[in-house]
Amino acid sequence: MSTLCEIRDLSVTYDDQPNPALGHVTLDIAAGRRLAIIGESGSGKSTLARTLAGLLPPRTRVTGEIQWTGGTPPCPGRDLGLVFQDPSSSLNPVLTIGEQVAEGARQHVGLGWKQALARAQEMLERVRIAQADQVLRAYPHQLSGGQRQRVVIAAALAAKPTILLADEATSALDVVVQAEIVALLDDLVRDAQMTLIFITHDIALASGFADRLAIFKDGRLMEAGPTASVLAAPAQGYTRTLLQSHLDLTSPPLVEEAAT
Repeated sequence: MSTLCEIRDLSVTYDDQPNPALGHVTLDIAAGRRLAIIGESGSGKSTLARTLAGLLPPRTRVTGEIQWTGGTPPCPGRDLGLVFQDPSSSLNPVLTIGEQVAEGARQHVGLGWKQALARAQEMLERVRIAQADQVLRAYPHQLSGGQRQRVVIAAALAAKPTILLADEATSALDVVVQAEIVALLDDLVRDAQMTLIFITHDIALASGFADRLAIFKDGRLMEAGPTASVLAAPAQGYTRTLLQSHLDLTSPPLVEEAAT
C-alpha cells in the first residue's frame, strides 16, 4: 500500500476565529483506498477537505505540512474531483447538464466541445442516469435531488482525476438515495482504482465501504485505523460513544481489514 499524502502536525485557523478549526493533525492517506473522515458538525472535517483541495479562504493561518507523492499538490478539477453536500449549490441553474459536465473535460483535458459532450454523456451513463442523451439537454431544476447529485459526481469525474473528495455528499439526500450514492461512489472508485476521501458525520454509512476511518472531534484527530480495527476495538472513549450511537458493537464488522 503506497502513501498518497502525508499530513504532519497540521493546524488551520480562520481569520475570524480565535481557536483553530484544526489542531496538530497527523494522518496518512493511502493511494487507491477509501478513507472516511468522520465527525460531528464543527469537528474540522470539512476544513481538512478544503485544506487538501487548496480551497481555504484568504488570510487563513496554516501551519504544519502536507506532502503529496510526487511533491505537487493535486489540481482541483483535474487531479482531484470534488463532490459537495448540496448539488443545487454546485450546479448553475441557467446552464444545461451537458454544458456543466463537459466543462471539466474542456478545461482540464483540452477536449473540443463535441468531444467534451461525448465525454459528458459517457460520465452520465457511468453514474447510472437513465436516458443520458436527453439529460444532457436538461436543466438542474428538471432533475430530482438524487439525479442532481449523480450529475455532480459525473462532473467531478469528467477529467478522470485520480482522487475523489466527497464532502458530506449524501447528507442532503434521503436514506435510500444515500445508500445508492455510496454504492455508486464505491463502484466508481474501485473500477478506476481511484483514491476516495469520504467526509461524513454518519459512521454507520461510512463503515460499510471505507477501508480506513479517521475520527475527528473539536478540530482534533481522535484516532485513525483500519475500519475493522476501529469498529472492533476503538482506542478512544469518544469513538466508542460515537459508535454506540450509530452501530451495534456486538455485531461483526461490516468491512474486513484490508491487507497492507
